[in-house]
Amino acid sequence: MLEEIYIPDTTAITRGVVKKLVSDKSIQGKIIIHSCMIKYFEKLAREGHSLGHVGLDEIRSLRELCEKSNEVNIEYSRELPEGYRLTDLEEDIDDMLRELALEWNATLITADAIQYKACLATGIRVIFVRNKVRKRLTIEKFFDENTMSVHLKEGVVPYAKKGVPGKWSYVPIGDKPLTREELENIIREIYEETRDAADAFIEIERPGSTIIQLRSYRIVITRPPLSDGLEITAVRPIAKLKLEDYNLPEKLIRRLEMRAEGILVAGAPGMGKTTFAQALAEYYRRMGKVIKTIESPRDMQLPHDITQYSKSHATSEELHDVLLLSRPDYTVFDEMRDTKDFELYADLRLAGVGMIGVVHATSPIDAIQRFIGRVELGMIPSIIDTVIFIKYGRVEKVYELETVVKIPHGLREADLARPVVVVKDFLTGEPEYEIYVFGDRTFVVPIKKHERVFEERVQKVKSEIERVLRRYLPDEEIDIEVVNDNKAIVYLDPHIMNYVSSKCIKKIRRLERKLGVDIEIRPKTW
Repeated sequence: MLEEIYIPDTTAITRGVVKKLVSDKSIQGKIIIHSCMIKYFEKLAREGHSLGHVGLDEIRSLRELCEKSNEVNIEYSRELPEGYRLTDLEEDIDDMLRELALEWNATLITADAIQYKACLATGIRVIFVRNKVRKRLTIEKFFDENTMSVHLKEGVVPYAKKGVPGKWSYVPIGDKPLTREELENIIREIYEETRDAADAFIEIERPGSTIIQLRSYRIVITRPPLSDGLEITAVRPIAKLKLEDYNLPEKLIRRLEMRAEGILVAGAPGMGKTTFAQALAEYYRRMGKVIKTIESPRDMQLPHDITQYSKSHATSEELHDVLLLSRPDYTVFDEMRDTKDFELYADLRLAGVGMIGVVHATSPIDAIQRFIGRVELGMIPSIIDTVIFIKYGRVEKVYELETVVKIPHGLREADLARPVVVVKDFLTGEPEYEIYVFGDRTFVVPIKKHERVFEERVQKVKSEIERVLRRYLPDEEIDIEVVNDNKAIVYLDPHIMNYVSSKCIKKIRRLERKLGVDIEIRPKTW
């Protein structure tokens, strides 16, 4: 009787299904591990991809298991299908193994549904194994109801951030340093779960780093040489709020319902920006709006009727075309970082799509400044109409923007009038900043700070002028008006004008040079 030959593909190895079949004694015969598969995993591992390490570790574990088994042998092969040329390990390895199984009349083992269908289509014997979703992963055991994120690194005890956005503590959650083997086992679990769970996917895979979205967990895996050791960081939102939970002023609610279509949600990392944007998206959905999102990674917890697009798997041009053709009322753009992100936001907004952008900023004006230089200054109020700054999980500041033609604050000459972007406190209506172009530079001027400095200068100019004049006019009434930074007017009784002009005009001129102010003396008029 001929011995049954089994050829596992890469998915069967990385998901541990071959090892499971051997352990359960579901197969008997010979398992062929192709040398090209080992080279493939070795290549990935050397480039820093976690999948390469997982694959090599699984093959080692499988070999050790088969050595203990009397029913399954493991062999290695270099043979290629007749006439087959392997040009790209990454793209061709599973296709080559399928062809080899057909030529040898062997049984292919796979955990890939598409590979399974291809085998059925070509008449190849195949064992398709879909991993059962675990009830609880090892990484999940580090979390409790107050844990925001877990930080695991080889040679270091596990740590966690516990608390709420803006008010958390970084505490150890174990007393033994984690070994590299323990972390590799956790990574293997994460990969297996990601491959099989419907609500999990690998968002970004780069040499040295992997970003995975596994249900509500955003998991970042880094390896040397990118990091100085194997590290896993898992982040989970601890609160899902509705917009009503923020107790927003009625004026802001009306703004969001009626006028706000270019919204920026800004704040420092960990302050609750994405949580607020998520609540706003659901609020618009309850209003009957069509909502889409652009995320990287896709970690917002939203209803299934809100489509979430990944920026990692599409170009800006593709996202632009898809969103314009699908015609959403609002698009939530989470984690805007580089110039292409801001250009896509601006392009979609100018095309008529309502936009909610989430940006990192330490102050609300910083969020607006991220657009300066990326779009024309005069277009900014057409792109951004509402800036909502989040701090410690609550709305701390709201700005609105408008463009007016005026003399910029602090300047006086009429011919300096130009288009100025005025940034106002939405709730009070008071202007707080002006943005304008002067020469080749763009200036962001804080109005309140300038007014405070000007008031201090006014007091200094008045006191200096009065000090000089009091030497000659100890009992006369003196009225001083500081018109601007460069001019002051002194009003005196007409009968002493000649006296002042003859006695202290030199002192006045010297004071002008000292203060940098033109001082004009005029008679009082009643």
